[in-house]
Amino acid sequence: MYRYKRVFLIVMDSLGIGAMPDSDKFGDFGVDTLGHIAEKMDSFTIPNLRRLGMANLKAMDKVDPVESPLAYYAPLREKSNGKDTMTGHWEMMGIETTKPFITFTEHGFPPELIKELEERTGRHIIGNKAASGTEILDELGEEEIEKGHLIVYTSADSVLQICGNEETMGLENLYHYCEIARELTMKDEWRVGRVIARPYVGKKKGQFVRTSNRHDYALEPTGKTVLNSLKDAGFDVISVGKINDIFVGQGITESNRSKSSVHGMEQTIEIAKRDFCGLCFVNLVDFDALWGHRRNPIGYGQEIERFDVKLGQLLPVLREDDLLIITADHGNDPTYTGTDHTREKVPFLAYSKKHKGSGPLPEEDSFAVIGATIADNFSLAMPEHTIGHSILDSLR
Repeated sequence: MYRYKRVFLIVMDSLGIGAMPDSDKFGDFGVDTLGHIAEKMDSFTIPNLRRLGMANLKAMDKVDPVESPLAYYAPLREKSNGKDTMTGHWEMMGIETTKPFITFTEHGFPPELIKELEERTGRHIIGNKAASGTEILDELGEEEIEKGHLIVYTSADSVLQICGNEETMGLENLYHYCEIARELTMKDEWRVGRVIARPYVGKKKGQFVRTSNRHDYALEPTGKTVLNSLKDAGFDVISVGKINDIFVGQGITESNRSKSSVHGMEQTIEIAKRDFCGLCFVNLVDFDALWGHRRNPIGYGQEIERFDVKLGQLLPVLREDDLLIITADHGNDPTYTGTDHTREKVPFLAYSKKHKGSGPLPEEDSFAVIGATIADNFSLAMPEHTIGHSILDSLR
């Protein structure tokens, strides 16, 4: 029925490994998330990623390739028209996105949308611009608390984000406002990929802290994915981090919300100690949210080092018939201009204790080889209208 009883798919959110052939069409020139991070680090200690073959796949400063890597590895190109979270994750599971999601980075959201959102929520909206989530809290948090206003902002992504103080606004109210915003932004001219609730605590500028009660209201996938096929066939599909939000719960049998990327890895290690049959799909968002968008290469590099420590704890827990895949969903070069994602190739590392071989595989033209390989492993057909071909037979 299957070669691997359990597949662990870990997405190091935004860990690109170099420009795509068409990166210039997205305004991205010479981008290289992992390469530029390695250049900025005084030292870069990632022994477990190195053992798997990350430095064999991607040449980088301060990390030498190994003679006999443990994993198979390849660069993956994105086929979809985009460089965002949903586009990347959906493509992994077979969906090609040809029409990119709308962004409102330059001028904020249109007055018509803001007016309707104010009427529906009963709150005056402040902000309405592209901003860092922490900076806009320092700028407008006190005003929101004192006057009962609503902070709405965006970023370089296709998102509408709403801040709410957990103590004064309340989580349920914040979530309700986001549900209203999601309904309004289903119109074609306002259609953003995600509406995100951004709760925080604190009373004064400099004391505001965002909490782990973030919630994403994403668009539903435009068709069935490999996750649907797995669930419908009776396999477990366990999500960690924001995977459940990205797929709006479709094809998920168990959801685990993470407080951080380190916590996400701790959850994954605990799941690996359990018995299940199917897929554990993990997103580790801190690389992107805390360091990539904030253009902090050192912080990003240190986050990779923290991940590597947890990876070293996960590897011994994996069983003989497990498959571990490590990849990314797009780039976010912390040395590049602006705060946007970057159009890059992503890594593909595949490791199992049962493998007799390892080493380089051909570059692939789609992230969808991941979902197709997982489907093939469980003897499932790819859903109708999906893309991707299996490379299961290459993993021996």
